[in-house]
Amino acid sequence: MKAVGVFPAKREVKLVEHGEPRIATPDGVKIRMLAVGVCGTDREICAFEYGTPPAGSDFFVLGHESLGEVVEVGPAVARLKTGDLVIATVRRPCPHASCAACRAGRPDFCFTGNYHEHGIKEMHGFMTEFVVDGEQYLNVAPPELRHVAILVEPLTIAEKALLEVRNIQDRLPWDGHKHNALVLGAGPVGLLGAMALIQAGFDTYVYSGEPSSNPKAAIAGAIGAKYICTHEKPIANLAAEIGNVDLVYEATGASQFAFEVLPFLGANGIFVFTGVPGKDQDVDLDTGLIMKNLVLKNQVVLGTVNAGSDAFQAAIRDLQAFHSRWPAALRALITGRYPIEGFHDLLFGPSHGIKNVIALA
Repeated sequence: MKAVGVFPAKREVKLVEHGEPRIATPDGVKIRMLAVGVCGTDREICAFEYGTPPAGSDFFVLGHESLGEVVEVGPAVARLKTGDLVIATVRRPCPHASCAACRAGRPDFCFTGNYHEHGIKEMHGFMTEFVVDGEQYLNVAPPELRHVAILVEPLTIAEKALLEVRNIQDRLPWDGHKHNALVLGAGPVGLLGAMALIQAGFDTYVYSGEPSSNPKAAIAGAIGAKYICTHEKPIANLAAEIGNVDLVYEATGASQFAFEVLPFLGANGIFVFTGVPGKDQDVDLDTGLIMKNLVLKNQVVLGTVNAGSDAFQAAIRDLQAFHSRWPAALRALITGRYPIEGFHDLLFGPSHGIKNVIALA
């Protein structure tokens, strides 16, 4: 079967013939891949910044944002049936008995760093025709989400953050405060995060470099967010307009931009980092002001990456809500669907659109 293979030692990415997998365990599920999302992580892997093949292989199959259809189940599978739409979690447990997180089924909080990740670290990914996975790692999406369910995995980044934000803000001894959220960046992670924040009741602002008359700004406006171009309003002016900035959701991977915004986080605020900066992004910081604000304003800074099953379930529920509330805006996030043979331009060509997808069926 066809697959997009990454060969790190050869610094090569190409279409390969990959053996079709078979169910080998009682809980195994065979999945026909329908779509695989392409994101910045995939482009960085194809620039050979990171990415590790499985043991004994000189390549790995790319792709971690998945949507598939169940075509066969093992004898111990009870929750899934043929025809179900499923999205797989990305990260899998490390082998160490001492890792309490992985032994509790939460490899997204792995202590050792020896976890595995589909399409990223020591596991084949989903940019191929069929995969086999364990039932426990698969999340069912309703049929009405068939054309947008590929957005579940990028949405889990925001969902994991919101689960943590709710736990952290239980520290505050009152209810009724109207919360403001500032989203940095208007890519798919930023816009999906804005949708999740609005759904959670935040007054939401999207702060990004594109001019105000662009498709991303139009989507932000359609969901009820306020879009502001960074070139049109300095952060100091925007923060004064918003009032207390309760939450900043960073979705750019641009460290300079993020740390220029951090000093404007409000009292009791939370700053969420989702991006991984590329090389040569060292910045000068006013560490005294940052530390002073964190202490005197009771602030929290956290990072969110590769979510657990709770965030996947929350993402599916929220995607259903988005589908009912903003169907056109949700569909507009997916700006291109391409055959697997078109992988090269998506991974190596100029970045374009919002969310591009390899359509396998």
